[in-house]
Amino acid sequence: MKMNKIKEKDVIQVKITGIQKYGAFVNVNYSDDYSGLIHISEMSYGYVRNINDFINIGDNIYAEVVKIDDDSKKVKLSIKDIDYKKDGTRLKRMAETKKGFEPLRENLEPWINKKIKEITDNF
Repeated sequence: MKMNKIKEKDVIQVKITGIQKYGAFVNVNYSDDYSGLIHISEMSYGYVRNINDFINIGDNIYAEVVKIDDDSKKVKLSIKDIDYKKDGTRLKRMAETKKGFEPLRENLEPWINKKIKEITDNF
């Protein structure tokens, strides 16, 4: 059976069925034939020390479909861009600036000089 009810980027409900050091296995509620995995790198943009800080076996959560492989009947999922515990809504992330560290380079010396002046003026 081909998975045609869901597609990539859909947010679906899943149930956590197993946890390993590298990720969490889930029951994909939309098909008995397909299994899913939320890799540890798809849980957070930050460092994940313990997967159980995010999810536990038996949890019913929302996950975003990253990839569907009909040949192996596997679904790759992610929870890092959605409110996976509440309702699956997409989270807004602050966009990175194109300037990178340029503002720091431009302002670091004036900021340091200003702080030095504040400190020395108080003595």
